[in-house]
This record gives sequence, C-alpha cells and structure tokens, in this order.
Amino acid sequence: MATTADFRNGMTISMDGNLWTILFFQHHKPGKGNTVVRTKLRNVLTGAVLEKTFRAGDRIEEVRLEHRKIQYSYNDGGLYYFMDQETFDMIPLSGDVIGEDQLKYLKENLECDGLIHNDNIIAVELPNFIELAVVQTDPGVRGDTAQGGTKPAKLETGAVVMVPLFLNEGDVIRVDRREDKYLERVSK
Repeated sequence: MATTADFRNGMTISMDGNLWTILFFQHHKPGKGNTVVRTKLRNVLTGAVLEKTFRAGDRIEEVRLEHRKIQYSYNDGGLYYFMDQETFDMIPLSGDVIGEDQLKYLKENLECDGLIHNDNIIAVELPNFIELAVVQTDPGVRGDTAQGGTKPAKLETGAVVMVPLFLNEGDVIRVDRREDKYLERVSK
C-alpha cells in the first residue's frame, strides 16, 4: 500500500475497481483545515480523465503494470490473435481490449505494446506511426485548386484518411493513427 506522499506522475493506482494513471498531482495546504492532494487521473482502459482530491496520508493501492511486445497475427471473427514476442504463445484478444479507434489500423505482423496486469493483457497500444498502402482513391487532377488540395484515400486496413492530390493507388504512406492524419509518402 502506498500513501499520497508516494504519488508521482505516471504512477498507476487501483481505485473503485478501475486502474488509473496519475497525470498530475499537487499538495495543497489551505489556511484552515487539513492538507489535501489534488490529482488528475486517466483511466487506463477507457482513457477518461478524472480530477480527484485525496486527504493527505490516505492509503492507495499501487499497481505495477508490465509492458510486453506482442505481434498481431490474424483474426477469426470476433477474436484477434497476437503472438507474445518472448514466449511465442498465441494470445486471443477481443476488439474491446484493442479499442475501436485502433482496429482500423491493425495489419498482419504489426508489432504492438501489450499492457499486462495480473498476467492478463488489459490493453494494446499500436505504434503511433504506421506505414500502409493506398488501395482506393480518386485520381488527382492537376489545376483543381489554387492551394494544395486533399482527397479521401482508403488504406489496406480499411481506414480512410485525407491525402494530397498527387497520391495514387498503390502508394505507401505513413499515417499518424492517433489523429487519422497523413504524414508523408514512403519512398518505394
């Protein structure tokens, strides 16, 4: 058990049956009354942010999370199979563990980061930048715009991002998956 004196940014705690990461904390001593610790917490699974105030000296359960490299292999309907890079075991995970916003960028042999608690993977984090091939886009017509224009492009995983007019089907691009944003064309 830890106390509020042990708080540090990035620390993970268990509270109300959920795992929370401390984003910010501040000890506050009002003119009257007891010292309190103001915190900003993020839910490890949902990403929701919560501001909570603790009394100084409150006991909190600290949680140790482990990061492990896993590689996506395939899916069969509702389950997505990842291979543990250390033990080479196949790990089936549901789409809820991966997250709806990340599923559209998941492709075979992609190395990911698995967040482990009590020997179970509770979350999967894809790389921030992913290289994917453009499988469908309209041809860009020269002179359509005075400024650089964009058009939608469907990628090999099914995700759709806005790309510059000069890109064509078959081009490989680097995408920032956190913002669904085109970054650059990857040289062939």
